[in-house]
Amino acid sequence: MLTGSIVALVTPMHESGEVAWDALDELIEWHVSSGTHGIVPMGTTGESATLDTEEHLQVIKRTVDRVNGRIPVIAGTGSNATAEAIHQTQEAEAAGADACLLVTPYYNRPTQEGLFRHFQAIADATSVPIVLYNVPPRTGCDLAPATVGRLASVEGVVGIKEACGDANRVSEIFQAIAGQGNDNFFVLSGEDAQTLQMMELGAVGTISVTANVLPAQMSAFCAAHLNGDKERAVALDQQLQPVHEIVFVESSPTPAKWALADMGRMPGGIRLPLIPLSPEHHQEVRQRIQIAGSSS
Repeated sequence: MLTGSIVALVTPMHESGEVAWDALDELIEWHVSSGTHGIVPMGTTGESATLDTEEHLQVIKRTVDRVNGRIPVIAGTGSNATAEAIHQTQEAEAAGADACLLVTPYYNRPTQEGLFRHFQAIADATSVPIVLYNVPPRTGCDLAPATVGRLASVEGVVGIKEACGDANRVSEIFQAIAGQGNDNFFVLSGEDAQTLQMMELGAVGTISVTANVLPAQMSAFCAAHLNGDKERAVALDQQLQPVHEIVFVESSPTPAKWALADMGRMPGGIRLPLIPLSPEHHQEVRQRIQIAGSSS
């Protein structure tokens, strides 16, 4: 089971848009030393939509090799083409990823039966653990709890990152999977601002954007809740909420990438159609991260 603060890792880039490999290595080391519980390379926060397949797989392989088994690597291998998702998942499995995160097919807007068959086909073609990813605001389709319940009975499907915007979906998912024979199926928050509420309902952690800029603080928050120290978890969550809000002031990962560049942790590149963070937001992003980082 994957638990705790799992970073939805940004992909560092030079101003030219080329991947900054040395900066990627350094970010990984920072996360490991900061207590991050897992790393997702090439999720949507990693700009998977604008990296070609070769780059995509290179980032996954580089991350797996650099982590070297110290924490789990959950490779983002989703696509709106089932054949491409199968290919990327097979390649990530061959590269040594511990699990794969697969977003629902975007733009196609498949039916629930189509979604079921999509993920079933990927599971049938691979043996790596599969984590579903539901984020309707980004994809235009919603993986319904009943479909999650069906998928929980498919061998290899182990959990879901839920980002539908309604924390109560956690309870609906657990109701749907009851009796499916997969008692270890887990839910991870995909909404930083709702993680505390979702963990109260049974989620076991988060795949987090905020963890990019405050890895130690997100790790401490998740660990406190998982260890039963609810009072500390609530206090840390209150400190982190302003950051959860500001890292989405423009389309993610724009604010997080700007903040990391501002910290000197990587160059400031980002790929079109995303552009660098508007100057009007610079001071607020910097201040909120600094305050949360110093008060935790």
